[in-house]
Amino acid sequence: MFRTALRNVLAHKARLLMTVLAVMLGVAFVSGTLVFTDTLDRAFTRQAAKSYDDVAVALTSHPDPDEAKREPGLSGATLDKIAALPGVASVSGRVEGFAGVPDPDGKLIGVGWSNKGSNFAPGKDGEDSRYAFTEGGGPVAPGQIALDRETAEKGRYKVGDTVRVATNGPVKEYRLQGVFTTDDGAVSAGGSLVLFDTRTAQTLYLKPGFFQEATVAAAPGTGDDAVLSAVEPLLPGHVSAQTGEELSAQQAKEIEAGLSAFSQVFLGAAAIALFVGVFLIANTFTMLVAQRTKEVALMRAVGASRRQVTRSVLAEAAIVGLVASVAGYLLGIGLAVGLRSGMAAFGMKMPDGPLVLGATPVLAALGVGLVITMLAAWLPGRRAAKIPPVAAMNSVHAAPTQKSLVVRNSVGGALAALGGGLIVLGAAKAGGTGRILIAGGAFLTLIGVIMLIPLLSRPLIAAVRPLLVGPFGISGKLAGQNAVRNPRRTGATASALAIGLTLVTGLSVLGVTVGSSLDRATTDQIKADYMVRMANGGPLDPSVLTALEKAPGVTAVSPQQASGMELGGKWASTSAVTPGAIERVLKVEPTAGSLDSLATGKIAVAEKTAASRGWKVGTAVPVTYPDDEKGTLTVGALYKDSDFLSPVLIDRKAVAAHDPEPYIPEIFVSTEGGEGAANEKALIQALGDNPAIHVMDKQDIRDSFGGPINMLLNIMYGLLAMALIIAVLGVVNTLAMSVFERQQEIGMLRAIGLDRRRVKRMVRLEAVVISVYGAVVGIVLGSFLGWAIGETFKSSLPDYSLVLPWDRIGVFLLLAALVGVLAAMWPARSAAKLNMLNAIKAE
Repeated sequence: MFRTALRNVLAHKARLLMTVLAVMLGVAFVSGTLVFTDTLDRAFTRQAAKSYDDVAVALTSHPDPDEAKREPGLSGATLDKIAALPGVASVSGRVEGFAGVPDPDGKLIGVGWSNKGSNFAPGKDGEDSRYAFTEGGGPVAPGQIALDRETAEKGRYKVGDTVRVATNGPVKEYRLQGVFTTDDGAVSAGGSLVLFDTRTAQTLYLKPGFFQEATVAAAPGTGDDAVLSAVEPLLPGHVSAQTGEELSAQQAKEIEAGLSAFSQVFLGAAAIALFVGVFLIANTFTMLVAQRTKEVALMRAVGASRRQVTRSVLAEAAIVGLVASVAGYLLGIGLAVGLRSGMAAFGMKMPDGPLVLGATPVLAALGVGLVITMLAAWLPGRRAAKIPPVAAMNSVHAAPTQKSLVVRNSVGGALAALGGGLIVLGAAKAGGTGRILIAGGAFLTLIGVIMLIPLLSRPLIAAVRPLLVGPFGISGKLAGQNAVRNPRRTGATASALAIGLTLVTGLSVLGVTVGSSLDRATTDQIKADYMVRMANGGPLDPSVLTALEKAPGVTAVSPQQASGMELGGKWASTSAVTPGAIERVLKVEPTAGSLDSLATGKIAVAEKTAASRGWKVGTAVPVTYPDDEKGTLTVGALYKDSDFLSPVLIDRKAVAAHDPEPYIPEIFVSTEGGEGAANEKALIQALGDNPAIHVMDKQDIRDSFGGPINMLLNIMYGLLAMALIIAVLGVVNTLAMSVFERQQEIGMLRAIGLDRRRVKRMVRLEAVVISVYGAVVGIVLGSFLGWAIGETFKSSLPDYSLVLPWDRIGVFLLLAALVGVLAAMWPARSAAKLNMLNAIKAE
């Protein structure tokens, strides 16, 4: 039986190739993801370990409400005491924060969050072990800096040049003292690293004489634990200590946890592709078994048992699965290499290291490929074994019994109804619980719809059959009939497309709806022409506000300065704003009192907050300011709740004395004449051409909210494209099988006058009908799921309302039709080339 299986595999190489491709693509994503994440994990873990090779103990300071005011970090005096301990070779203090430099066009090098500044901390030999200088040396005096090599090359900077450096304050100029290479994570992420002398870095990021962290090196013969025991008694309460080995292990775990989310996305896409591939594999083996029905019957007649016939089919599947697994694993290695190169192309460098080819990806590739293929082939093999030998020899195909169809449709209907009920219930529940219910309901509904697709195919395709007959005549009529001739096979093919388009449509509906809600909120709530932010998302320096107020053409400026305080004994999120300007840059709708009262030291409160605390206009509220000073504030106005406003507004001058280091995340600006190149240029110049400060117009503001959603959609479209490719292969297989079954019919049609052109058209139209049918089912189900998921968090989105992206839905339908046309090319050509006399004689 094994020799028979091997012969059959070799005899149907072309059709089995499509099955190999389907399994290979899924396996490639699984193995490639595992190889890539293993490689990343090993590279970053080695880098972390290397960074702490010479570290006996690492010290880290943590913010503390009480102690931070006295000691914002590790003091230099504490480090001196540690350096004097027996067994300690050296102590190196570190301080870091945001720093960025512009490219020749004045744009920030890097993406904000990956731009870092730190201190150059040389040892007794004048070197800092973290950096290897390729030109010049480290900064040792104020006014000097050093840059990493990649940043120096992008900015075209050379040693001795003057470099403009942006931190949270105004841009300052420094002399480039040296260029270095480093394994620092900021540089590896495609950002930049600016080194200052220690005194300058402390002034910029903390306080002179203090460090955020420090590393302690042990003298020869002294163990890390001994150094840790000696150091701990000298540390203040807000400083923690770990051995270098412990810190390295901790970072390795954090790296692994960070990569797990990445791998789960890719593995999820691979699982979807393999699930779609099951339909292709089942169709392929159904076709192969149908082609040799008499051969199976003859084997049964000469003594082969049903089990042997089933095993023969499973043996074929095992051979196909093995070939696909090996090919998929090799393709996965190529995918891992491509992902690694892709990271570099997008500026995301990873540490040097070999490609890690462990046992897990190999076992996963073999296990997934073999199991998926054999599971999909089991049902066709079982059906083949059940055909009575006499019936098979007489070419009487065993059609599904009425009972089996009733059972299938009943179970499918029950699952679809149960799943639909769970989805509706989840939409009503909202929140995390609702999304869990929707996930379970979506799975049940998808399985139920897949079981019902053959039943639905007859009425739905019959409804569009007149559209085929009119323009295409007899070819259209025959195509409509052929599409429902074998509903199970048509359903299996349509299911593959339906699954992919369910996910794509659901994501599109959800993404477009959320994006539209955010866009409306931006348009409705922000009246300002510009919003000013730091590139790294950090706070703006108060000098930025002063500069914007003095800029030419500016008519209104107000920050939303975060300034939490206790009001009436409870903490309240408060925004310090500019009275008279806030209502001109943001939509603030007073419902009682007047916003002019802000200028007199009163507060404005959102309606819901006021109602929950029993406040009204004129209510005196006890307040405890950020510096613990107490007082009383009077409610001067109430306003409608808004997602862009804090529950409490107060004049920024009223909190200035209590908050010496204000936190200003953004500033809104209105200008005379509205948006325009001249106004934007004036603002940029007023800010000193600071590359780290983004002046965002209304479109930039929209993009900042909707951009990540669109990027996520594009990534998911790319991942799900693999499942759609497999669905195309499924359509090819179905048409090839249909042509094989209708050889006599096609021969007769040719004999009575149907020319080759109309035969090709018939097959193409059949493919288009099946593809569009699957697309329609997927679009309807995907829209339903998109609506349900959106309902679970609409309360957290302003002005949420369902948006059906009809333009994208139209594109999906056109692509489905194109899929049908492309998939029909080979089967249509094969059908048209059939010799009519040989086809008529075919059994």
